[in-house]
Amino acid sequence: MEKTDNKQVVNKKEIVKKLLKQEISADDESDLIEMLIEKPITIDVDKQEDKDLTRGEKLADKLSEVAGSWGFIIGFTLFIVGWIIINLVIMRKAMDPYPFILLNLMLSCLASLQAPIIMMSQNRQAKKDSIRNQNDYQVDLKSELILEKLHDEVQECLKTQRQILRLLQSDEEENKDK
Repeated sequence: MEKTDNKQVVNKKEIVKKLLKQEISADDESDLIEMLIEKPITIDVDKQEDKDLTRGEKLADKLSEVAGSWGFIIGFTLFIVGWIIINLVIMRKAMDPYPFILLNLMLSCLASLQAPIIMMSQNRQAKKDSIRNQNDYQVDLKSELILEKLHDEVQECLKTQRQILRLLQSDEEENKDK
């Protein structure tokens, strides 16, 4: 039974090594497992990320938030329809006649600027998701280690209780025989 317990401890240590991707000396391994079990390892990814954002990144996030909303779509559709109505119906001499070359130029410029900004925001969100996934993995590993430790302790308690029960039963039998 003790060899199995030692194998489990070694496996836990290997898991911890893989988790942290570090080479750890034999002396530090048990300290590391205790540290994982006893100390909180979770981080609030959103707070961590928000405090490190530059103005450009905040602007990119805000632009992505606005450009990806129904309000923007409806507002921009109204702008385009208004532009067309103004240039076809209202103005006697249209500023941008029928093929709407100026409107197409503005739309192309907007798209060429908006797309990279939205991609910057998405890339940062992907990094944040990756950090969140790593954090979840560490929390899951810690929970697993704690559960295994608790399971081992419960098994030890049950073993001790069985021994006590046997001793009590043997004492009863001896007392009956007397």
